[in-house]
Amino acid sequence: MALQALKNINRAQAPAEAQPKDFPAMLEKFKGEIARALPKHINPDRMARIALTAFRMTPALAKCDPRSIFAAVIQSSQLGLEVGLMGEAHLVPFGDQCQLIPGYTGLMKLARQSGLVQDIYAHEVRVNDKFTLKLGLERDLIHEPMTGPGGFPASDEDRGEVVGFYAVAVFKDGSCTFVAMSRKEVERIRDNSRGYQAAKRFKKESVWDSDFVAMGLKTAIRRLCKFLPKSPELATALALDAVSEQGKAQNLNLNDVIDGTYAPVVIDEETGEVLEEAKDGGAAKQSPVVQAVPEPKKDVPAAQAAGPATNAKLIAGIKAMEGAKTIEALDEVYIRLEADFEGQDLEALMREYRRIKANISTLI
Repeated sequence: MALQALKNINRAQAPAEAQPKDFPAMLEKFKGEIARALPKHINPDRMARIALTAFRMTPALAKCDPRSIFAAVIQSSQLGLEVGLMGEAHLVPFGDQCQLIPGYTGLMKLARQSGLVQDIYAHEVRVNDKFTLKLGLERDLIHEPMTGPGGFPASDEDRGEVVGFYAVAVFKDGSCTFVAMSRKEVERIRDNSRGYQAAKRFKKESVWDSDFVAMGLKTAIRRLCKFLPKSPELATALALDAVSEQGKAQNLNLNDVIDGTYAPVVIDEETGEVLEEAKDGGAAKQSPVVQAVPEPKKDVPAAQAAGPATNAKLIAGIKAMEGAKTIEALDEVYIRLEADFEGQDLEALMREYRRIKANISTLI
């Protein structure tokens, strides 16, 4: 899909008096171009209203570069998440830049949209609940919240303090997988978060303090997602979230976001280890073992633009995706391929997925 028109935002710098001074003004000025540039399933008027509401709910965003807010909003739309009240994603200030933080409801939405996950959910367990966990060859998880009069769930106060969390995914074939985490394990991950550490250092309230249960649910969902087939959208959302948790800049470059080539730094959210470093606002470093696929010229498949050292399996995977005639078929091919790649090969596969998906969208 051609998104060239939206790049005029980056060129709206001269003359200075013609440049929008803040995000609301920028949103209004480029509203027509947004409508022509966004994917067909995105309602531009609704997106603009939701983005403006989210902006006004966080006064500190007024101090951010409006282009960074615009990049976060467009990236959210590309992922299929709505910012603000629905809790799917949030606009959060990070210095003079805006970060896009997926919520746990957004992660669950993207997991369902992979096409292979029928349902996904998470719950907290409180000390007076009945909770049974069985592992091994016949795994099982039973959670019976404490009940009150009439058999209805008791209040959180009666159920007692939170002692752990769990998340469950149900696949389309009826099989399930789950993860369970004690409170101590969740708190260890929280304490390793540089964002949480910075809040404590500067004696500020963090989201872990104001909404511990929601963050615990999100932590369980993130752990569960490691074992699920991931669409490019879910993989990107998880990476964005991990970068934010570790107090690092997401470097949401507007041009990369518009082109669909943005690739965040990949970080292990539990250890803080950088798994894949990014440079130049999104392009990842090349692997020392296998040469990454060069960024192809516009509308030129990577399989054609690749050099002789390119991984043959990657080329075969890209060709398989190019054979898909619908977005649903493309998603199925990608999800089956994704488990066979990692590092730079996976990043290249994701870029080609987005390119092919955009080409299919223009034909629909």
